[in-house]
Formats: sequence, structure tokens, C-alpha cells
Amino acid sequence: MSRLDRSLIALGLLLALPAAAAASGTIRVAVVESARAADLAGSGIEVTEAGACPACAARTWRADLVRARARGAAIEVDGRRAGVFRLASERPIRLNGREYPGRLELVRNGDGFAVVAEAPLEDYLVGVLRAESNERWPIEALRAQAIVARTYAAYHRRLNAGKPYHIVASTAHQQYAGRVPAGSPVWEAVRSTTGQVLLWEGELFPAFYHTESGGYTEDPRTVFAARNMPALRPVRDEFAGASPHYAWSLDVRLADLGAALRRAGYDIGTATAIGIVERTPSLRAAWVVVYGARGSARLRGNDFRRILGYDALKSTLFAVAVDGRVARFAGRGWGHGVGMSQWGGKAMAEQGYAAERILEYYYPGTTPGALNAR
Repeated sequence: MSRLDRSLIALGLLLALPAAAAASGTIRVAVVESARAADLAGSGIEVTEAGACPACAARTWRADLVRARARGAAIEVDGRRAGVFRLASERPIRLNGREYPGRLELVRNGDGFAVVAEAPLEDYLVGVLRAESNERWPIEALRAQAIVARTYAAYHRRLNAGKPYHIVASTAHQQYAGRVPAGSPVWEAVRSTTGQVLLWEGELFPAFYHTESGGYTEDPRTVFAARNMPALRPVRDEFAGASPHYAWSLDVRLADLGAALRRAGYDIGTATAIGIVERTPSLRAAWVVVYGARGSARLRGNDFRRILGYDALKSTLFAVAVDGRVARFAGRGWGHGVGMSQWGGKAMAEQGYAAERILEYYYPGTTPGALNAR
């Protein structure tokens, strides 16, 4: 990599730093994190080139279609290369079938680039609820979701304050639907909880949530390897069971299982047997051993699930048996099991529980707080 390439990256990232984001109440979200190409459409989008070189004046032009491509250590837009491009429009900008507020940045990231939207935190939360929940659910379930999503976002905004973006719009963090019509019920859920967060020992924390617990929630310290995880007490979820994801089954050919493990770096040949050698207190698979024709692999349950696919192996709360050439899984729940079960929150709301009671149930030991006081 040339000295000029390194300068492009360094200057581009410096220009993208969100120094005022926390103070202004905004959040920077990567709506795409590692793109090689992206087409952004709108009306009269003002494109500003930044970070081309230390002595270069930024150039600005307008376009209805912005075609961005990763080129070496830079991003190329309309034949111009720079470390950062800023996009601004009075109207929403469309990307991958979604509309985003008319203020975006293209920031070099790894081998590609990130498309970063900066929006008021409360507006961002409306897009999170639209993507993560169902706007037809009871308002108290949506209010609980808003408080949890705000806590999670505020935690990551503080954690990543010095980075080009705070949070990613995917299942890695929280999904985000972008611009939401004014008539959606999720607006009321966010407005009625403005600034409300949960605190663990007086501090913001990553308030994880999941689709369906399967009957038991999980201690985050058994799922996530990050330091300083809150010691949330698992609960027996009395409100599980009403969702379509409470029970599931999955059949995987042993040859396909061996191939998936090989792609992940575990070359054991064709799988022959599977054993769960350790379970968590909530009975999730903590450690799994897969035996094969050329050896065996011992994996954390969450790594095993990642290798098979989060949408295929819906949780680590499962039993498994080998039947001929097929591994047959029978499980419960969807997701990591930490924090609030979204379907459980829905069931509680339908039984008359308020959002605050839902959060007390799924996050024992936490206290309510106000974000504007943080």
C-alpha cells in the first residue's frame, strides 16, 4: 500500500469521526458495513468529496444516482476517488429497497466501504422497531422494545464514540428499517418512552433481546465472550410457548455437516456422531463435540450454531440424534436467549402487563433511568 493510500484512509476516517454525535443526540449507523459497490438514488443529491488529499479542496456536485465502488484504498464515485464522500438531500435517499434520511456518508472500511447514516437517536429507534418488531403488536410490547433498543443503542454509541460509526444495522447489533411513515404505531411507542433506558448498577449496558426464549432465558456471560457482561439472572419464562418459534426441528445430512465444519477450519471428514458434553443452567448446549471419519471437533454451542447458520439452527436449546446419514435436531426458541423475549413481551402485553413490568421480568436487577441525565 502506498503512502498516498495510507493517507487517504487515515484522513478519511479522521473526517468521519462523530465528535459531536453524542452531544447532539444523534447516532451513526452503518446501514451497509462492507460493501464493494452500492447504488444510492434520490433527487438532487449533493455529493461532497472529502479526504482526497490533505491539500485538496473538497469538490461538490449533484446527482440523482450515486454509484459508489471500492477502488484500492479509496472509494470511487463518478470517476472521483476519496476516503470519504458525504451525501446530502432534502429528500430521502434510497438504498437496497429502503429509504434513509438525506444525510449519509461513504467511509472506507476494510476491503470495501460502509454506508453510514446519521440520524437523531429517537428517529433511529423508530426504524429499529419497524425492523425488529411488529407494529401491530400491543403498544406496551412496543414500548418495552423501544426502551430496550434505546438502551442497547446508547450503550454502543458510548462504546464506539471515537469510531466512524456506532452501530451496525444487522443482526450483529440491531436491524434498522430506515425511514418509517408518520402513521406507524411505532412512532407513538418511541415518543411515549423518550429518553427512557435501563441501567445495570447505575450504568448503561448492552440490553440484549431475542425472538423467543423457548422457556428459559440465559445469563449473558455464558453466551458472549466480551468483558464486563452484566450478571443478569436467567428466568424461567412463563410467557413462552405462544409463538411459532417455540418448538422447531432441523435435519442436516452428516456429509453437509462435515463440509460446513471444514469451511470453518475443522476438517474432521464426514461427521459420524454428535454429542452435547456440557449444558448451561438454562439447558442450552454450552459445548458440542462432533466426531468424524478423520477426527473430532469440540466447539462452543454458539460457534456450532453460527457454523450451521443462525436461521437454520435457531437456538442452542436443542437435543440431537444421528439417524443413519442424517443428524436430527429438535429444539426450542429462536436466538441467544439473553434478555427480553420479544414474543414473551407480546404475550405479557396481551395479558395486561405494562412495559415497565415486562422489563422487570426479563431484566431482573436493572433499574429505570433517563438518557438525558447520563
